[in-house]
Amino acid sequence: MGSFQTPIGMRSSNLLETSCGYLLQELQMIWNEVGQDHFEREKVLLDLEQECLEVYRKKVDAANTSRARLHQELAEAEAEFTHLLLSLDERSLPGRPEKMAGTLKEQLDSITPALREMRLRKEERVNQFRTVQGQIQKISAEIAGQSESEYDDLSSDIMVNENDLSLKKLEEYQTELQRLRNEKNERLMRVEQYIDAVHKLSSILGTDSSMVITKVHPSLNDLCGITKNISNSILAKLNSTVESLDEEKQKRLDKLHHLGKALTNLWNLMDTPYKDRQSFSHVTGLLSLSSAEVSDPGSLTLNIIQQAEAEVRRLDHLKASKMKELFFKKQNELKEICNKSHMEIPLQSETDNLINLINSGEIDHADLLMSMDQQISRAKEEASSRMTIMEKVEKWMLARDEERWLEEYSRDENRYSVSRGAHKNLRRAERARVLVNKIPGTSPSNVGRV
Repeated sequence: MGSFQTPIGMRSSNLLETSCGYLLQELQMIWNEVGQDHFEREKVLLDLEQECLEVYRKKVDAANTSRARLHQELAEAEAEFTHLLLSLDERSLPGRPEKMAGTLKEQLDSITPALREMRLRKEERVNQFRTVQGQIQKISAEIAGQSESEYDDLSSDIMVNENDLSLKKLEEYQTELQRLRNEKNERLMRVEQYIDAVHKLSSILGTDSSMVITKVHPSLNDLCGITKNISNSILAKLNSTVESLDEEKQKRLDKLHHLGKALTNLWNLMDTPYKDRQSFSHVTGLLSLSSAEVSDPGSLTLNIIQQAEAEVRRLDHLKASKMKELFFKKQNELKEICNKSHMEIPLQSETDNLINLINSGEIDHADLLMSMDQQISRAKEEASSRMTIMEKVEKWMLARDEERWLEEYSRDENRYSVSRGAHKNLRRAERARVLVNKIPGTSPSNVGRV
């Protein structure tokens, strides 16, 4: 500013060294030629000085702004680089100078490649986090029983915490992902075990397993072609379904046990031939089996139960018609034993009373036959105990018969005559005499006769 306050000659000489000086000199020549007033000349020179200052000021301001921007960019680059190092848990980056030197542009140029490398690392790490978190979210949704459409709505909301992108944090997510995968595999295994149990039980009971499984959840049916639902509620439903089928299996087995025993009792009661029993051997074969031991397909179907029930009803009806026949058969057997052993025979009135009870259905047929069997058994025991006595009685009666014959033979005056058959009578008389001598109570006179 002070240079413009100097006299025109001195100011002109200072400006001659510059292009502005040449222009000012040319301006003075014009003024001299024109005869420009001194005051006007000073005013123009002051205006020129102000305009020059304004131009310089703008240039300086622009330079200051550019410098400030470079400082800001450098500071932001430094801050971003430091933040990336911290978020990625990196100590340093090879190739990046520890201390910055040179001009601002040189410093900015030196940090830019390192910053670009860190940004690439961050992007790669963020993608890794997003992938792992997405898989965690997906498996968690599957475990929670959410549908694919519900998961798709959530998958777009994956938020990655860019303040912590360390490998340690990534390993934590990967560990969580592995835990969820293991849980998913375990749940899938449990689902398959339940489905396999449903197939086996349905095969035994003769029911449609696919319908049972679809009723629990459509995704469990392979024909639906969708991801299996492995949520807690589905596992609980599967467990309840298997328990229900097990209970139905036990219920049907108990019923067939009851029917099998009834068939066996009826067969034994009516002496049913073996070949007639074969058609229901699969029912009686279950009598010795527990529920856990029954595994043949179709062994506990409703059709088998209905057939067994129908057979029991048929045999019950047949039993009533044959009961009298069986009763009379056993009654005759009892009478025969009593007659042979000279025991008291049941009164006819008792027999008639039992027949009336059979006709009225007031007496259990099995109990009646069991009672008859017991009577026959007691009669046989009594007959066995009397056997020795009966043998002696029979021998005594035979001896008495021979004694009477011997008496008649002794009174025959022609017993020694020579006639046909006389020698046979003589031998019989000798045998009779020996037999009579063995039996006490016989007449000695008869024994001594010839």
